[in-house]
Amino acid sequence: MTATTQRIAIVEDDRDVAEILATVLATSGYDVETFFTGESFLRSLPHRQPDLCLIDLSLPDRDGLGIVAELRAHKRIAAIIVSGRHELGDKLVGLELGADDYIVKPFEEKEIVARVRSVLRRMSAADSAGKSEVAHFSGWTADFRRFELIGPDKRAVALSGGEASVLRVLLESANRLLTRGELMDRLGLSADHTFDRSIDVRISRLRGKLEEDPRNPRFIKTVYGAGYIMVGQVRWN
Repeated sequence: MTATTQRIAIVEDDRDVAEILATVLATSGYDVETFFTGESFLRSLPHRQPDLCLIDLSLPDRDGLGIVAELRAHKRIAAIIVSGRHELGDKLVGLELGADDYIVKPFEEKEIVARVRSVLRRMSAADSAGKSEVAHFSGWTADFRRFELIGPDKRAVALSGGEASVLRVLLESANRLLTRGELMDRLGLSADHTFDRSIDVRISRLRGKLEEDPRNPRFIKTVYGAGYIMVGQVRWN
């Protein structure tokens, strides 16, 4: 998929900011559509789905975090939050709801293009032909096409985009220690405090879904001062 065929939706009520984003991305070869309200964007999805959307958190009709959460139903749409909110809590919540990146205003135009390209590259790599999408381990099945875990009792548990990406990396490196730095590098995340904390939160949520006793994990073990290791045999198909 080339940049000229990739569609980007901008969900931003500040028309000056929206124009800057649209101009720089269109100049970089993307097909850009702008929405000034959350509702107009959500109404467009059944008819025209973008490959990636840039979402402001402070929209006039909706909280951008709610829109990010609703995009979980559209697994192939990437989301980058572009917001003036600097609080760590907003960043962590956004990432855990499934956002692929978080950019704080004011931003550099080159940064926007670089971060968009990085997320789209990760999506393209995940969709590459021949890559296995289902992993089986210790009675569990992780289906990365559906973003869900299926337990030994056949009960399905939904995964957020962030949880699925971390679980996939752990399963692909089963029985090998991964440092936080390696996890962040494999996930394409920048090495800052926000994303470092986000890894820990995602691990905690995965344990809550996988483990009988999350405080004494059987599968995702912590090697204190070093990182995490996924224990068990994994079969892919």
